[in-house]
Amino acid sequence: MPSWRERLQALDGQPNLIKAAQFLRNRLPGDKELGDPLSMSGTVVGRRLTAVAAERPSALREVGLSAFQVWQSVSEAQGRGHGHAEKTILFTDLVEFSDWALEAGDTQSLDLLRKVGKAAEPPITDCDGEIVKRLGDGLMAVFADPAQAIEAALEAIDAVSKVKVSGYTPQMRAGLHVGTPRKLGGDYFGVDVNTAARVAEAAGANQLLVSEAAKEKLDGGEVKLRRRLRFKAKGAPRDLKVYAAQSSD
Repeated sequence: MPSWRERLQALDGQPNLIKAAQFLRNRLPGDKELGDPLSMSGTVVGRRLTAVAAERPSALREVGLSAFQVWQSVSEAQGRGHGHAEKTILFTDLVEFSDWALEAGDTQSLDLLRKVGKAAEPPITDCDGEIVKRLGDGLMAVFADPAQAIEAALEAIDAVSKVKVSGYTPQMRAGLHVGTPRKLGGDYFGVDVNTAARVAEAAGANQLLVSEAAKEKLDGGEVKLRRRLRFKAKGAPRDLKVYAAQSSD
C-alpha cells in the first residue's frame, strides 16, 4: 500500500492539477515569465523554482511560483522592487546566432563565443563596467556612468564585428537603460533590468539602443542619438522612448 508521501507525490504530479495551478498563476499580478532569460525579476529564487519545476512538473511548485510572482509585483508597486543606487544597465546578444549555430555545430559555436567574449568584454571592463553575468551569446553589465556605458557598448559592437569564424562574422546588438535595480548577492533584478533587456531585444544588428532615461543623463556631446519612432517591446513600459546611438567621432 502506498505511503502518504507517495500518495502526495502522485497527487502533486497530476497533469490536471498542474494545469489548474498554471491557469490560476497566469491570472495573478506580477511577471508571469519568471525564469525567461529576459525576465530578470527574482533571478535567484524565481529562476531556481522555474528550473526545478521544469525538471519535474509540480502543482506545489506552481503554487510557490504564484506566491513569488505576487510578492514581486507587490514589492515593485510599493517601491521595494528598486534599489538605492542608480546604475546604467547594459544587455548584449548576437543577432541570429542560434540559426547559425545549428548549422555550424558545437565546436565552431564555442569557438565563436570565446572570440566574441574576448572582443566584447575588455571594452566593458576598461570603461569601469561590471559584468554581472554571461547569458549564452550575450551578457549583462552595469556601470556607474552612462557615458562610459555607451562608449563601452559601441566599442564592443565594433570589436565583435571584426570577429570571424569559418567565414562567419557575428553581429551584436545592445540596449542601455538607467534605473535603480535591486541588488541581491552579485545579481540585479527589478523593472529597470527588465526594461534594459527589452531595449536590447529591440535593437538591430550592430546597433545600440538607449532609453530616454539614459539619454537624460548624458551631456549631449558624447554620442549622436536618433529617436527610434517605432518601438514596441513586450514587458517594457508603453511610454518608453528609445534612441539609436552612434559615436560622434
